[in-house]
Formats: sequence, structure tokens, C-alpha cells
Amino acid sequence: MSYAIIGFGKIGQALAKAFARSGIEVCVATTRDPESFASAAAAIGPTIVPTKLAEAVEADIVFLAVRFESHQDVAKALPSWHGKTIVDVTNAYGVSPEELGGQASSRFVAQAFAGGRLVKGFNHLAAAVLA
Repeated sequence: MSYAIIGFGKIGQALAKAFARSGIEVCVATTRDPESFASAAAAIGPTIVPTKLAEAVEADIVFLAVRFESHQDVAKALPSWHGKTIVDVTNAYGVSPEELGGQASSRFVAQAFAGGRLVKGFNHLAAAVLA
């Protein structure tokens, strides 16, 4: 089983710390070059591997820890998410029900990840609590 965290802000780093505490290897990626956050990843632990987005989305389980409005950009990284589990950590705070088409935010996000299995988690915790 392979893991990736897409997004390396406060929540992404808190998730990375949880993986590091358990000694589990996890790829972390953003839209930036991995070298730009390599030192922050190394400071968390040796099992935190900075990676390009195109490589990170190959993981079996992907933690989506980006701003809500960025989820569609991540979804476009693969033509099909079949066989993958996406853990949606996003928060649709400030997004109007009209923008979501009257759907729950998790259903809205799931539509972008065609073929994948989306589960919602961790979005109710502040980064400091999660870390």
C-alpha cells in the first residue's frame, strides 16, 4: 500500500507528522518543485518523501489536503482514478451552495475524481490538533 499527501500547508504537514510518528513512508507533493519544500519535509522525518504531483498521484491512497478550489486541478493529474482511494481533507468553507450545485461538498469533490473512491476525513480538525 502506498500513500501520498497532495498539499503541504498546515494540514498536509500535520498529516505528514502523523505518518512520520508511525514510521510510514508517504510522498508529499504540491504544484511547486519538490526541492522548494524538501527541507521542510526532511525536518519532519526520513519517511516523508518530496515528490512531483505526477508521481504522487500514482499512490494507492491519496490525501487531498489542498484548498477546496484546487481539487479539480489535482483531479486532472490522472485521466482515471480507478482503484484509488482519495481522502478528502478539503473544507468548502465560504463556498456557496449554488457553486456546489446544491450537493454536499464531498459529493462535489468526488465527481472530479472519476473512478476513485472518495472518503471524507480530518477536515474537522485544526492543524495543531491533528499534528
